[in-house]
Amino acid sequence: MIRRAASLLTLSAALAAPARADEGAAATVAAAPIVVTGRTGDYGAVETEAATRTPTRLRDVPQTVSVISRALIDDAGLQSIADVLRFVPGAQVGQGEGHRDQVTLRGNNSTADFFVDGLRDDVQYYRGLYNVDRVEVLKGPNAMTFGRGGGGGVINRVLKRPVAGDGFVRGVAGSDSFGAYEVSSDLNGTLGGGVAFRFNAVAERFDNHRDFYSGRRRAANPTLLIQPGDATRIDLGFEYSDDERVVDRGVPSLAGRPLPGNRRTFFGDPERNRGDFDARVLSAQVSHRFSDAVRVTTRLLGGDYDKAYRNVFAATAVDAAGRVGLEAYRDETERRNLFSQTDLVVGARTGPLRHQLLAGVEYGRQETGNARINGFFDGTATATSGGRRATVDVARRLAVPAATFREGTGFRTVESDAEVLSFYLQDQLSVGSRVDLIAGLRHDRFQLRVDTTSTGASAARTDGLWSPRLGLVVRPAGTLSLYASYARSFLPQSGDQFLSLDAAAAALAPERFENLELGAKWDVADDLLFTAAAYRLDRTNSRAPGATPGSVVLTGEQRSRGLELGLTGRLTKGWRVDAGYALQDAEIRETTAAAPAGRRVPLVPRHQASLWTRADVGGGFGLGLGLQRRSRSFASVSNAVVLPAFTRVDAAAFYRLTQGVEAQLNVENLLNARYFPTAHNDNNITPGAPTAVRATLRLGF
Repeated sequence: MIRRAASLLTLSAALAAPARADEGAAATVAAAPIVVTGRTGDYGAVETEAATRTPTRLRDVPQTVSVISRALIDDAGLQSIADVLRFVPGAQVGQGEGHRDQVTLRGNNSTADFFVDGLRDDVQYYRGLYNVDRVEVLKGPNAMTFGRGGGGGVINRVLKRPVAGDGFVRGVAGSDSFGAYEVSSDLNGTLGGGVAFRFNAVAERFDNHRDFYSGRRRAANPTLLIQPGDATRIDLGFEYSDDERVVDRGVPSLAGRPLPGNRRTFFGDPERNRGDFDARVLSAQVSHRFSDAVRVTTRLLGGDYDKAYRNVFAATAVDAAGRVGLEAYRDETERRNLFSQTDLVVGARTGPLRHQLLAGVEYGRQETGNARINGFFDGTATATSGGRRATVDVARRLAVPAATFREGTGFRTVESDAEVLSFYLQDQLSVGSRVDLIAGLRHDRFQLRVDTTSTGASAARTDGLWSPRLGLVVRPAGTLSLYASYARSFLPQSGDQFLSLDAAAAALAPERFENLELGAKWDVADDLLFTAAAYRLDRTNSRAPGATPGSVVLTGEQRSRGLELGLTGRLTKGWRVDAGYALQDAEIRETTAAAPAGRRVPLVPRHQASLWTRADVGGGFGLGLGLQRRSRSFASVSNAVVLPAFTRVDAAAFYRLTQGVEAQLNVENLLNARYFPTAHNDNNITPGAPTAVRATLRLGF
């Protein structure tokens, strides 16, 4: 993998080598990629590259883009992707079975629609925020920009990069009332000769309100900047991450509701519910400006990921006698990823029209080995289903019998090889200063082979898929943009992680996502952006069991409709705000055996609102207030278990002790609301934490 990455990096450098400037260019492009720009300490952002693959003002992107800045992450005390998504209208975090990030965007659930600096980051794990500059959530199908998947949207982490000509040292130390703590560092320096470095590292200890929960993470991300001249920038990075934690799948249901009175009770085995994740990721980006109008950027990512987890979990609801059935399994995954992207951006004029043209190519290769091994409760009086299930009494604090995991008894042992080659073209066309038109088209040739090693069965499929995008932006006033857009995306019939392709699925066309959106973006002030969007998103070609046992057919249709509002930035010089609201309606529109028409899509509340605000009141003091409100939703597509509506209030206080030193106190769930923010299914439901206090000391010199 590393040799492959080095070869591609050499090719990237050759592609971006200096060349003679084009004297005839009539339009300009940015000198170097600008992933997101904003003002230090602001909650909002001015510009993004992720949405169009070109530097574009957020106000002029015909799509909803929520940006959670580093300032908001720090002020609100956000520790995870799940925390970040609390402030994104139309986004809900999933439980992820207690071992991964999982998200529902505009009613579409995914474990794979994650990216880092625009490159695919689809391995199942918990992503840290220690080296993140900001998080972008791009709503609706994004295949033109990001490739397969992304039906409801994608989450793109923008990492910190070296800053040339500057030197600083920053550190964070924090601990909460449960005993969790974090120590992180951020160092930036200049070595001379156009070379700079940045080093981010973190050590975390996990703990929370749940019995037996614990864990730790250690991660480091050194990066290097090389600028041989004003026209060329080379960024090199390596990240190592080591994560160990208890796998907690929450509580079961009782009579169609989450089991009450068991906020702390652990429905598993603390000796066996363990997850381990290890990653080594090499990244590179080379950008060269040939002229004021022509730029080439090549990005590379090569990653080795190893993950294993075991868990005992609630497999049934609690019955009338107060008993619950438990099952267990072990899962092991090895993944090798390699991605390379090259973008050519050209500015040009044709008469009165201005163009920003994008042409690009992307190659990706992903090799995965996965085994899921069943657990057995042999020799126990309550074991049933061939020893696969044990029944325990909740009132007796779950005396869980020991589970054993037997090789050769798994229900999945597969090896998969996914390869994609993509080409895309896009034109951002400006007609005067009032009208922009963006049109793009991408073609992906996606090849997948899955070998079931335990049975010797194999299945393969090759898809050639076109993904169009069309957007219109009209500016009736200098600070107001109105837009309309259409986008389409696809997902091959193999699941997010390429583990479920069989002969039946190999004959099926990919799932398809189509999004129509109307919106407005208004710069209320230089530092304050208001956004509004109404959308309709249709998902078709979903898989369902066929009439013949064991067969699979294409059927099912899902429609999501909604309204999303956002307000982000500064109300006054010392008063910042991030507020959002989503009105959502997501339902199954065609009857299948698993989900009759009319059922609601899980984890999609009809109403969702969030607020975070910080006011600096003088004398080095600041105060913060947070609010989350969600109406009820369903734990799964069965619609049999309801997650009740809830309101959560948070607060914070800040004090600048001296120049470069700030103390911070965050109080989460100030009113001690009892709530259930998410679930994985009807009997794996996450209880929200009670009131917790977190103290943080921030240093910066």
